[in-house]
Amino acid sequence: MSDIRSYEKELAFQADRRKATTEFIKIISDLWYDKAIEVVLFKNQIIDKNVSDIINLHEYAGEFVQKPISIFDSVEILRAINDINLPPAKLDIGKLTYEYHSEDNTHLNVKAFVLDKLMDAHSTQEIKPKDVVLYGFGRIGRLVARELMAKTGRGSQLRLRAVVVRGPLTEEILEKRAALLKTDSVHGQFMGTVDVDMENQSLIINGTTVKFISADRPDTIDYTKFGIYNALIIDNTGAFRDKDSLSKHLESKGTGRVLLTAPGKEVPNIVHGVNHSEFDPENTKIYSAASCTTNAITPILKVIDDSLGIKKGHIETIHAYTNDQNLVDNMHKKYRRGRAAALNMVITETGAGNAVAKAIPGLKGKLTSNAIRVPVPNGSLAILNLEVKTKTSKDSVNTILKKYALEGDLVEQIKYSLSNELVSTDIVGASAPSIYDSKATLVSADGKSLVLYIWYDNEYGYSHQVIRLAKYIAKVRRYTYY
Repeated sequence: MSDIRSYEKELAFQADRRKATTEFIKIISDLWYDKAIEVVLFKNQIIDKNVSDIINLHEYAGEFVQKPISIFDSVEILRAINDINLPPAKLDIGKLTYEYHSEDNTHLNVKAFVLDKLMDAHSTQEIKPKDVVLYGFGRIGRLVARELMAKTGRGSQLRLRAVVVRGPLTEEILEKRAALLKTDSVHGQFMGTVDVDMENQSLIINGTTVKFISADRPDTIDYTKFGIYNALIIDNTGAFRDKDSLSKHLESKGTGRVLLTAPGKEVPNIVHGVNHSEFDPENTKIYSAASCTTNAITPILKVIDDSLGIKKGHIETIHAYTNDQNLVDNMHKKYRRGRAAALNMVITETGAGNAVAKAIPGLKGKLTSNAIRVPVPNGSLAILNLEVKTKTSKDSVNTILKKYALEGDLVEQIKYSLSNELVSTDIVGASAPSIYDSKATLVSADGKSLVLYIWYDNEYGYSHQVIRLAKYIAKVRRYTYY
């Protein structure tokens, strides 16, 4: 009988937990759609997540901070957040729940705790929404479009107004564009609606009109004809990579700033979280978001250099194949990239080692790098072989990176993995550009040589870095509490 009673208690607890999670999801949605307040759980996105997803994320959170993070506590704090008047913000409910139950908390109740922790929110400036135009609609362009349209909410930050493509805009082509947006072999179905409006040459995405414009040159478009003014142009074509060619965008009516989703020449190459604040959007009109690999390795290298000092190192990238490679053996301007991408491991060069120095000047000349393209469509791995100035250990390295993943300027960039089973498919869909594999780290006996394994979704994680930088350039970054 005791076994039966125990089982019944387990069932009752499960029911209560799932009921609380349902309330959690409702409050999350209300905060987002009514107040433009986005809630995350230790940097993990939780808007549009189901009950099981939320419960699993709470389990991860508890393991991460080595202290239970209860859904019941999270709901209680969310109620308090919903009851107070806050401006648009981005809040980490995991961090708030952890701090509420810490020994340092001396507040009498949840509401007093929340009011104290979020008191700085009211000192932030009012946000003016920014029009966005995607110039090009390839892999990165479509993922950026997905994310912008899925997280539009009340439209208080970035508003995707138009997409520029080359060639005619027939009904068939618009339908194909819509299909590529809706379905993706790697990232799955877009959890929203996409309809074709041929009369207005637009796609209706989640009920919002996105104009499609045909143009062969970036300087020939009058965006004001479509009600678009002072727009941020996100160029993801890869065709324009230097200051002169990117400046052509600024000659079009209705443009204000340009962001390139590739390494750029003679323009600031930015890894958001590391060096974005060095350039004022008031004075800088053209930016580059660097490469996916640079965004993956730079946050980790900054942490190690700041904490232990880097003498020298080598970066080897195990990278998913990309669209510039051949499906079957054929001519290619690069050696080896002409060989069949899905059948071969292909050694090729990467400029990521040198590119890091643009964000961290102190590392100039200290790093070499190379890449191996492998037969997977997405999900990459950077191996950092570093010689450091300060003697350390595996536990010390893990402690350092865990701290940076939990608090500070790089919490959006670094995700700390606790898994013993992490493989490339597991990180597809991760919004952080750097996923630190804590279980794989190697440290030499003398404590001066490190081998760090950094996973990254070279499409999705990078797209989120593009969006973070876009928000900074557009000056629509909300108050955040991490």
